[in-house]
This record gives sequence, C-alpha cells and structure tokens, in this order.
Amino acid sequence: MDIKKEHWSPLLLDWFAAHGRDLPWRDESPRDPYKVWVSEIMLQQTKVETVRPYYDGWMDHFPTIPALAAASQDEVLRQWQGLGYYSRARNLHEAVQEVQVKYGGHVPENKKDVQSLKGVGDYTAGAILSLAYGQKEAAVDGNVLRIFARLYDIEENILSTPGKKKITALVEEQLPDEAPGTFNEALMDLGAMVCIPKHPRCPDCPLQGLCLAHRAGKECDLPIRLVKKKSPVEEITVVVVRHGDQWLVHRRPPKGLLASMWEFPNALGKGKEGIAAVRQLLAQKGLTLAADDQPVGSLKSVFSHKTWQMTVYEGCITQGKIGEEEDWQWIDCKDYASLPWAGPHGKITAMV
Repeated sequence: MDIKKEHWSPLLLDWFAAHGRDLPWRDESPRDPYKVWVSEIMLQQTKVETVRPYYDGWMDHFPTIPALAAASQDEVLRQWQGLGYYSRARNLHEAVQEVQVKYGGHVPENKKDVQSLKGVGDYTAGAILSLAYGQKEAAVDGNVLRIFARLYDIEENILSTPGKKKITALVEEQLPDEAPGTFNEALMDLGAMVCIPKHPRCPDCPLQGLCLAHRAGKECDLPIRLVKKKSPVEEITVVVVRHGDQWLVHRRPPKGLLASMWEFPNALGKGKEGIAAVRQLLAQKGLTLAADDQPVGSLKSVFSHKTWQMTVYEGCITQGKIGEEEDWQWIDCKDYASLPWAGPHGKITAMV
C-alpha cells in the first residue's frame, strides 16, 4: 500500500474501536455539542487525567447551555478553580451566553458561526462540528501534526504556516465520509497513546507498515519543530485592579517601547516577588493593593529584542485614591476599546 495514494483510515478506525480510551465526554451517541465544547476547552494545555474530575463536576453543576448561561461568573470560576488558565472559563461562559441569546441555546452548525464564538479556534471548531454534527471537518492539534509528519516523512517545520497547511490538507484527504469525528478522535488517541513525542511506540501502531518515517528509521527525528532564536525573557507580573466595573490603568512613558500607550499595573518579577513589586509601585501612588494569589491567565509577547512572559492576576485597592494624574486613571471596563493599549495588554482585556 502506498500511503501517498491509499485511503488508510479504516486501519486507524479498527484500531480505535479496539483500543480507544474510555472518557466521560464520549459516553453519548449522538454526541452533545455542548459537552464536546466543554471537554475540548478543558483539554487545552491540560492532561486528560487532570480534566476528568473537573469535567464531571462541571456537568453536575452546569449540565446544559441554559444552566451555564444563567450562572454567575463567580459560580463558573469556583467550578474551574484549580484547573488554571481561567480565561478559558470566562470565554466559555461568555460564548455560551451568546449561544443562548443568539442561537436559542443551540450550538451553531456553521463553521463560521462556531469560530466566531469567544475562545473557539480552528481545532475546537473542527472538533465540535465533526464529533457532534458529523461534519467532514479536520481537527488538527499537536498530536495530529506529529502523526502526519511521521507518516508522510514531512521534514518541514510543523509549527510554520506552510507546514500546518500541508498537514491539514493531508488530514482532509483521509477524513472518511462516514464518522469523521471518530476519525479525529482516533488520531487524538493514537497521538496520546502510541505516536508519542520523542520515542513513539511503533510496534503498537496500526499504521506502522505505512509510516514513511519508520521505514527510513527517522521516527524519532520527526516532527521538526523549529522555533525562532530565543530572545531574552522578562518575567512580568500584571495585576488587573478592579473597582466595581472600572479598571485602573497607566500610561507608559512617552519614549521607549510602546511609548505613551496604556497598560495595567505591572512590574518585573514572578509570583509573590512580582506581586510585591506591583504593590510597591502602587504604594508610590498612595494606594494599597490586595491581589489574588492565583493567576487568571498568562500570555507571551515577543518583540524583536525581548520576550515578555506575562502572568496576570486580579486585585483591588483597599486604601487610597488616585490623584489628579493624567497617566493614572480609572476607566469603565466597557470603554476599554477607546484606549490605545500597549500591545499584549489589549489581549488581557479579553482574559478578564
């Protein structure tokens, strides 16, 4: 069989039928799009075994879209507590509320509409549409990129746009007309259980006889994941200071990086050290800061000469008031778009 010409999905599907993982979000047929959506958001940057109890607890509290849409943000965050990357929960909550209002509580079946929902990217949209609605849509994540790079002996950088496009096209060629969602899940499990990073378990792979990298003895050398030359990394702690529906913001100096643009209070440092630095910064303005000890999220911003690794917390002022200073202001959260945000700080507004 020539892998470049043949449709090999039946081999993968037979393997999946015998070896696929028993996961709580797979216990229904047909699949509930809401449950697919929740599981995929939870699985972003989080291991399956970590997600299991959170998923079960979530479904106990928010079994349906109307239940989640009606919940308060505090209720949502309490259920997410400990899972990390809290922006996922906030985005999911907001997107579900949009689905409730705009689509009558029915997750849209149109790719464009699904992708327009907050926090839903190409992969999540493909998973929802294929798993819940049986649509012939690819769901390409890191596991899939790795599998196809080995199967087809792809020596391009899988993190590059051309590399991703090439593999996505190959996945679309293999997607079966029947049960494309099952095919996508089979790839997920193959990548998690067999075609793992560094040392793939080739003897257990149903596609071993087809794998071009295995034939060439290159399965441990692929995929190629080239990253740009590393620049100095600065750990920065950002605190989003709230007062009701207002945020405390600061204008950067008139010269230098992101000159005169607006940002949330921040300082160099990580964890307790970083929070202490922000507290000291605000103390110079006569303000006393109380900050949460758990971050709401993180992001990385790469400049030509440095990288900011930013950890975001939330907090409030317990004492003191801002004086008549143009460079420090309270703004209404709803007016955030009126400010020229300093690069990554604009993304933080979506996080909180």
